[in-house]
Amino acid sequence: MAVPKRKTSKARRNQRKANWKLSPLNLVKCSKCGELMMPHRVCKACGSYANRVVVKVD
Repeated sequence: MAVPKRKTSKARRNQRKANWKLSPLNLVKCSKCGELMMPHRVCKACGSYANRVVVKVD
């Protein structure tokens, strides 16, 4: 069985875990109403996708 030759230091262990961060959302303007939305998804404001009304929004 493989066994580490040396103990992994706290600094080296924590450097591995340091890059687990969230990236900011990529938002685009809706082509119909101009509201910010996530790309390739139905607009929550007007219910359109690819310049067609897909969902009826009240």
